Amino acid sequence: MSKRRTWVCLFVIVYSILLSSSWNLLQSILSWYQQQSQIASSSGWPAIYASVLLGAVFGVMSMAAALAVAVPATVVIWITVVVLLAFFGKPRRVLVVEGRKITREILGFVIKILLKEGNAVAAVCAVLGYFALVRRNADVD
Repeated sequence: MSKRRTWVCLFVIVYSILLSSSWNLLQSILSWYQQQSQIASSSGWPAIYASVLLGAVFGVMSMAAALAVAVPATVVIWITVVVLLAFFGKPRRVLVVEGRKITREILGFVIKILLKEGNAVAAVCAVLGYFALVRRNADVD
């Protein structure tokens, strides 16, 4: 199996585990929406609230799944850089200082990417969820 397939399989497995474990939360959001839409059928606010909650749940889940893939890849990159610095004859004290700097830089970069990707997934899921909930509510009426 290639490296890309391995990372994709790891991402899908972690995402499916997270989805199955948060299934009750998703069901409770949808049942809340159904109750609220029956009470206030003319208002679109319950659909907005439910879609934002669904988007947030899926955004957090995708960030957690991406983190499961990013951690091993980040460790491999960090080890590679530290080993290359050691091969270039850096003293141990300098190597420790450089390793700490590299760790800070890599973690900052990974956190920025995770937040950006999570926000994008949350926004897309919120918009799609809103239209799906409004369409579903219109079909019921």
